[in-house]
Amino acid sequence: MSSKKKVAIIGSGPAALMLAATLDETIFEINIYEKNFAPGRKFLVAGDGGFNLTHSEPRDQLISRYSPSGFLLQSLNSFTNIDLRAWLSKIGIETFVGSSKRVFPFKGIKPIEVLNAILRVLEKKKIKILTQHHWKGWTEDHSLLFSNKDSELKVITDYTVFALGGASWSKTGSDGKWSEKFNQKDINIIPFQPSNCAFKINWPNQLLQSIEGKWMKNISVSTSEKTFYGEAVCTQFGIEGTPIYASSKLIRDEISQKSSGSISLDLKPYKDLNLIQEILLKNQKPITECLKNHLKLGHTEIELLKAYLNKEEFTNPILLAEKIKSFPLIISGLAPIDEAISTVGGIDLNELTGDFELKKLKDNYAIGEMLDWDAPTGGYLLQACFSMGYFLGSRMNAVI
Repeated sequence: MSSKKKVAIIGSGPAALMLAATLDETIFEINIYEKNFAPGRKFLVAGDGGFNLTHSEPRDQLISRYSPSGFLLQSLNSFTNIDLRAWLSKIGIETFVGSSKRVFPFKGIKPIEVLNAILRVLEKKKIKILTQHHWKGWTEDHSLLFSNKDSELKVITDYTVFALGGASWSKTGSDGKWSEKFNQKDINIIPFQPSNCAFKINWPNQLLQSIEGKWMKNISVSTSEKTFYGEAVCTQFGIEGTPIYASSKLIRDEISQKSSGSISLDLKPYKDLNLIQEILLKNQKPITECLKNHLKLGHTEIELLKAYLNKEEFTNPILLAEKIKSFPLIISGLAPIDEAISTVGGIDLNELTGDFELKKLKDNYAIGEMLDWDAPTGGYLLQACFSMGYFLGSRMNAVI
């Protein structure tokens, strides 16, 4: 029997961990190299704001959420959101579908418990995770070079899989600095940009004092192309929240073309314009009282209307109703890249084969957020990373 093929996986995020869990340990000797003290740091941080493991919507609809269209088709078909939930259940992590159709671990299950369940799978497969191993590039003979504390380590491998992450949340190790090494190999890198991030708005100072940290619930956010529903919070920087993150790609494109962008808020998306006008026309109370008690507008929404509308607009039921249904905001920029939930940019997809192999580096692969693709929050990012890891692992098992 021939000796096992050596696989080096660089990075320990969800794409890397799923790849390792999928690879056949009877064929491969698998080592994971992680520069931090422990694996999966960004995976753990992703759970701070609600741990969306995937989304429950039908496969075709889920696939349509990714950009560019079709890039992840094979991966998502090979390991669907249903497959992910079944696999998690198999390793002891039960999930449920929330009211938003997002999928969460059962209440009481923390992100560290999910990570530890995955790590136990790797432990049973006798996969080594070598922490504090910082990848430095390639040696002259094309071996991998790592620094480990005060020493350097050269690693010879049959197959290398890079899963180095994007360029946001650098405190977790995801800083995008690896791109310099790939540029040296003449691999095209698309500059990183923030995605799923806050929008910068230059609020009037007096208004900011009243609305900072306050939420607007059950609103919609419209760009020139699409409308997104959810909640948003006003901050000193600007505005953020699920519908803001979902529109970030469209606003990012608009800003790149025009130096600024614009969105329109519908403060009562589930009431039509005529009904709002009718309520305001019949009102006999002070306008603010009507907005609060009859239209059920929140504090933040009312403060926005007062700050941005002139007296004629605010006191005219027809004009006020129109602003409630279409409240414009100018976006002057996006959040700093390190504060974004995810990034777009990285390795140009044209540099890869359909199996994620780098065309210019035989037997070298790249998966995860280090590739130039985009998706909204809500479980889509993690699903794609898990699917890529599973797809590549299955392909390597089948052809090697």
